[in-house]
Amino acid sequence: MNKDHVLQKIVTPPIAEQQPQLLELHGDRRIDKYFWMRDLENPQVIAYLEAENAYTAAMMQHTETLQTHLYNEMLARIKETDLSVPYRKDEYYYYSRTEEGKAYPIHCRKKGNLDAPEEVLLDENELADGHDFFELGVFAISPNHQILAYSLDTSGSEQYTLCFLDLNTHQLYAETIPDTYFSFAWGNDNRTGFYTKIDDANRPYQLLRHTLGTSPHEDVLIYQEMDDIYHLYVEKTRSQAYILMTLQSSITTEVHYLNANHPQSNFQIIRPRTTGIEYDVEHHSDDFYIVTNDEAINFKLVKTPVTSPSPENWQTIIPHREDVLLLGVSLFANHLVIYERKGGLQTARVQNLSTSEENNIIFPEPTYEIYEGNNPEFNTNILRFHYTSLITPPSVFDYNMETNQRELKKQTEVLGGYNKNEYQSEWLMATAPDGTKIPISIVYKQGMKKDGKNPLLLTGYGAYGSSYPASFSSTRLTLLDRGAVFAIAHIRGGEEMGRKWYEEGKFLQKKNTFTDFIACAEYLITEGWTAGDRLAITGGSAGGLLMGAVINMRPELFKAVVANVPFVDVVTTILDTSLPLSAMEWEEWGNPNDKVYYDYMKSYSPYDNVAAKDYPDLLITAGLNDSRVKYWEPAKWTAKLRELKTDNHILLLKTNMGAGHSGASGRYESLRELAFEYAFILDRLGLGK
Repeated sequence: MNKDHVLQKIVTPPIAEQQPQLLELHGDRRIDKYFWMRDLENPQVIAYLEAENAYTAAMMQHTETLQTHLYNEMLARIKETDLSVPYRKDEYYYYSRTEEGKAYPIHCRKKGNLDAPEEVLLDENELADGHDFFELGVFAISPNHQILAYSLDTSGSEQYTLCFLDLNTHQLYAETIPDTYFSFAWGNDNRTGFYTKIDDANRPYQLLRHTLGTSPHEDVLIYQEMDDIYHLYVEKTRSQAYILMTLQSSITTEVHYLNANHPQSNFQIIRPRTTGIEYDVEHHSDDFYIVTNDEAINFKLVKTPVTSPSPENWQTIIPHREDVLLLGVSLFANHLVIYERKGGLQTARVQNLSTSEENNIIFPEPTYEIYEGNNPEFNTNILRFHYTSLITPPSVFDYNMETNQRELKKQTEVLGGYNKNEYQSEWLMATAPDGTKIPISIVYKQGMKKDGKNPLLLTGYGAYGSSYPASFSSTRLTLLDRGAVFAIAHIRGGEEMGRKWYEEGKFLQKKNTFTDFIACAEYLITEGWTAGDRLAITGGSAGGLLMGAVINMRPELFKAVVANVPFVDVVTTILDTSLPLSAMEWEEWGNPNDKVYYDYMKSYSPYDNVAAKDYPDLLITAGLNDSRVKYWEPAKWTAKLRELKTDNHILLLKTNMGAGHSGASGRYESLRELAFEYAFILDRLGLGK
């Protein structure tokens, strides 16, 4: 179908000037002719997005059979009726389960033992009925197990409504509280709850105290954070003794604590904020244990008395090490669990608090992912953790911290006869232009030959210190079984190789992220894993920024690109503090009101650097209700690419008109979206059969 015919109803947009503060500050006389797309009151905006969706559907029409086949193939690997591993809290066992044909989990519990009758606490399918989108936020059981606080978002905007359910009568309390964030903590009186409210920019900035059964209008404002770069969170320690209020920017933390037995009393501060100092607090007995970067770029562990927790009383327990990143700790009555990262890989060890004896938990594969499971019990010797790798399905283990024995409680079943021995994963190293070694996690089907003929999908993120997980995906088998290779570039901007790895991929060193990714792509081509005409890349959000930057720098290197909700209009977005996260982003990318940062950011911002040249095949996605990356960023980027690119390669924009940053909700619709993306990739790589 002819593109002009599909898009003929789009009215030519008026030229709209860029934001005045940008023009006045640096004399930048450029005109952003697509700035008008920000205005949802303008009917041309929805018309444009719908026309782009129609064009995308038309251009992908020949893959509809493939999409259906991929969807059915991926669904067939999923055990639709399934049960999570129950976890114990006091005399109850809590778990969730799924049923065939139902998109969302059902949350349940049993009292006393696992043979007891099931009590359904919350059926997300019932709550989601009648909504195009649904997401559960808070799910918090009161200390006496009689009240459930939960919150829900039915638009994808991450604006949650908080509700309270009496688990004895299964009747809702009369009060509901809108515009909340997904953090909550119960006081030990079972009547007092602490929750966070969001401002107009979706920033959690207020902590309020609610008394069950009263009007939210009577709720007490405990704290309001006025600095736009800070977000406010509330949680309860595993010991159940303290409620913590954390104020956090990208590089600075301030924590206040409250005795959970006295929820009407006042919060006390542990350490006032000091720019650049981060810390995270756990509780044990008479002490707080604190993981901090104070004079420790890779973090250290200290402890301090609860009665006097200020820094002058901090006693070092685990000192700073240049080659080990301390990720965090977890405290139980008799044990300290220590999570670290060394040589790019995660490690875990358990220390007996009485004897100081330590034992390492060993993980045998070359690349993998571990994370702590649900461990609500403080007085226990059992640690639950999750393990997965590129070839090992998600596995739940119970580890006895006294005997050092582990028990596999459940491994996610992959239907259809999955055999991990048919696949191989490796940990590779590419070399960046400055000589830095960049790790790559890679997986492929046994028998693959490094002859330069393999289709390969390369992904990455490289921002906010987030390390890209080398985890299993049953849906990814759809690619591997067709002969494709999958690889993760663990580029700077993440934290795989320590905190310095993150620092070298932000601010005025951000371009390392992009050149690292390009180096990984070149390495995979040079070493025969793939070829340029067989290489697809994908990334979302800040990973979408990565996609935009690398195709501006080296468009000829890639055959096809999927950019999900891409953060591509960097300068304009971060200048606009009315948008969620923008002010906080100054500590990640720099403050563009400073000309040095402005010029540097503009030099790599994907939208600002679109040029008249050939680009790869592109699929760009957006969410109309996205509060993190506004829909207009991918829309504007698409429009500018259409205007300037000199090739005949396919360029598609697909906007979900009823979802936000994470795309469609519910496992079935999410799977359909993935089938669409895989169909695009396979079609572009010549595997669309």
